[in-house]
Amino acid sequence: FKHNKQLQIFNGHTEGVCGIEFSPFGGGKCLCSGSYDNTIRLWDVETSKSLHVFNGHTGCVRCVDISPLQSNNNGNKSNNVGGNGYTICSGSWDETIRIWDIETTRQLNVFKGHKDYVNSVRYGSNELVNTILSGSRDKSIRLWDIRFSQQIQVFSGHTDYVNAVEYSPLAIKNGEFGGNSNVICSGSYDNTIRFWDIRSNKSELLVIKEDNKITCLKFIGLKKKEKNIKNAKNGTYDISLCYGSGAGLIRIWG
Repeated sequence: FKHNKQLQIFNGHTEGVCGIEFSPFGGGKCLCSGSYDNTIRLWDVETSKSLHVFNGHTGCVRCVDISPLQSNNNGNKSNNVGGNGYTICSGSWDETIRIWDIETTRQLNVFKGHKDYVNSVRYGSNELVNTILSGSRDKSIRLWDIRFSQQIQVFSGHTDYVNAVEYSPLAIKNGEFGGNSNVICSGSYDNTIRFWDIRSNKSELLVIKEDNKITCLKFIGLKKKEKNIKNAKNGTYDISLCYGSGAGLIRIWG
C-alpha cells in the first residue's frame, strides 16, 4: 500500500458484489466478480474495463473461482475442462454451480445437487485438477467431477450453513499433518471447521471447534522463524490455516 489511496474502480454490476477472484495466470491481470445482479463479470485489471459478462444464473452469484493454468508438456488437448486456465466456476443462490468458457462466455457445465444456496466454490489443482469443491446453505460439502459432469461425494456432518470450503494442501493422518493431500476443509455457521478425506464420505478426520460461526477460511504459507540465521535465509514456510469468525476475530491455526 505504498500510495495509500484508491487506485481503480471497476464499474458495471447493477447490484452488490458478493465474490471476487484474481486469475492465477497472466500475473493476475484478470479479475472475476459475482453479483446480486445474477451475473459474473471478467475485468481487465490494467484498464478497469469489463471484458465479458456471463449470464445464466437465476439467483445471486455468491462465489466465483478461476481455473488454475496447467501446462501440458505433451501437447495433448484433453478434456481437462477445469485445468486449462480458461474457465470460470460460479456458485449461486439458484442452487447450481456453473462452468463458463472465459473467451466465449459459453456455459459449459451445470451441476445440480445442492438443496439451498451455494456459498463457496473452489477448483482443484494438481491430481485433483478435474474436480470442483462446493459448500452450501444445505449444510453439505460436495465434490464434483468436471469431465463427466457428475457428483463424486457428499460430505455431511455440519449442523448449519457451510460458508467456506478449501482443498487442504496437506494430508492428515492420526491427527498429524504431512504428505500429499486428499483432504478438504470446510467452515460452517455451526462454529466448526472440519477436515474430510475425499476418498471417503465417512466421519471427519479432524474438527476444530470455535465459539462463533466460521465465515471464511484460507490456507497460507507463513515463513518459519529460524534461530539459525543461515537457515532463515532459505525462506522455508509452514502451511497454516487462517479463518474469520462471526465474533470479529481472525485466527491462524497450525
